[in-house]
Amino acid sequence: MKLKTLCGALVLAMALASAAGAQEQPRRGGVLRVAVASEPNTLDCHAGTTFTVVHHLAPHYSFLVKFDAANYPRIIGDLAESWTVAPDGLTYTFRIRDGVLFHDGTPLTSADVKASFDRIRQPPAGLVSVRQSDYEDISAIETPDPRTVIFRLRAPAASMLLNFASPWNCLYSAARLAADPRWPERNVMGTGPFRFVEHVRGSHWVGARFENYFEEGKPYLDGYRAVFMTSSSAMVAAVRGERAHAQFRGFSPSERDSIVQALGNKITVQESPWNCVILVALNHERKPFGDKRVRKALTLALDRYEGSKALSKIAIVKDVAGIQVPGTPWATPPAELEKLAGYSKDIAASRAEAKRLLKEAGAENLSFTYKNRGVAMPYEPLAVWLIDQWRQIGVTVKQEVVEAAAYYATLRGGDFDVAADFQCGFIVEPDLDIYKFQSSSISHANYSRYEDKVLDELYVKQARAVDAEERRKALRAFEKRLLDEEVHYIYTLQWHRIIPHSAKMRGWTITPSHYLNQQLDTVWLTD
Repeated sequence: MKLKTLCGALVLAMALASAAGAQEQPRRGGVLRVAVASEPNTLDCHAGTTFTVVHHLAPHYSFLVKFDAANYPRIIGDLAESWTVAPDGLTYTFRIRDGVLFHDGTPLTSADVKASFDRIRQPPAGLVSVRQSDYEDISAIETPDPRTVIFRLRAPAASMLLNFASPWNCLYSAARLAADPRWPERNVMGTGPFRFVEHVRGSHWVGARFENYFEEGKPYLDGYRAVFMTSSSAMVAAVRGERAHAQFRGFSPSERDSIVQALGNKITVQESPWNCVILVALNHERKPFGDKRVRKALTLALDRYEGSKALSKIAIVKDVAGIQVPGTPWATPPAELEKLAGYSKDIAASRAEAKRLLKEAGAENLSFTYKNRGVAMPYEPLAVWLIDQWRQIGVTVKQEVVEAAAYYATLRGGDFDVAADFQCGFIVEPDLDIYKFQSSSISHANYSRYEDKVLDELYVKQARAVDAEERRKALRAFEKRLLDEEVHYIYTLQWHRIIPHSAKMRGWTITPSHYLNQQLDTVWLTD
């Protein structure tokens, strides 16, 4: 898939940083110090949905294939040294590198790859695999020899190779999984560039170079140390004070400016569009949010265009968008987007209709608690904006912030009326960006808790479409039903990624996803 528009928008700083790194010989040694906003809520990649899982775990694991950050969105091999796809698109055959070792010294074979993907697509009872539906087209996985793994599909799937490159597909030991399918929930052991050293809750996470890593000469770093900092100001201070080389999720425009002003040429800034958006989950099982008139009123209240102008100056949000990142191949043209509920530029008319719908639904005096994730940026400023927007149609909302590590228990348990959710993808591809909106009986990531067979059929239709125009029509129909006709979820504003990092840190390239390029195998430090 070509994403020329998106990739072309990466700022010049990124290109200059990459060029500088390419001209220099990587230096071996040193410990990378990273600030992170929250601790991982699980040690199991397959159950993970947040950056706090990937940023800690990716350096410990290898993947079948992955994205080449320097040439995004090109896919390259990680453990796969080569692969072929049958002409009919029904068979994917991967050849695995020889001599790959787990951190306990045992060799990795095709059996480990099979066991890992079987766990994702057919999880044992009691385990959660939030991406199970992404692999439902796989009918069988075969391992004819220790270095070959074959995936058989029921039907062609345009996004399958992209799915194989998912940063959540950590490869586990088949022997460990056979002994205990839940082993990865409590243990960290892969074949990645860094072995796990320690996790001290409330303090830090440490990884050290795996001397038997399969890529000779890598990793360059002796290790990395992630320090937990829930305060955004503390993370800014850490980078400004050169106690941390980077924070890989992103800083706000004002935080970027503060760091650059303090450090000058000692800092490098990389920016990119960001395939990430905060969603408002509306619990259909709670009154009155099972009434689509109430849900539609809440999206009609939002002046997204004025919100974009104001919030983009203070937060890591920017573009008004539908179900795909603006400027990418499947994005809705602005003129079409404006036809959806909540996207008209006539905000007075939209709010009048919102008030009418609330009155019709008997909810003129609607009040509720908005549960928000305990990550300051951009959840905090966006919540303030949402509450103010809803106030303007007579809705009273109070905010309850839930600590980030516990937040998913709130969402998964349905313990809310209205809550912040998010959809962040590792690639701008419809199958992967909208899978969560299928019925809750299909998608474990559907926190609005609804069943919509029409939406499910539209999802399958767009995924199976061979003709681009046919797929585009199915996507527009999916988007209209999701955001306008039923308002199962509310989209807010697309994020914008800003990474100011120490100029001493080389070999790292920004991507439009904060889930990618986190193995740290290419990163090195200057003196």
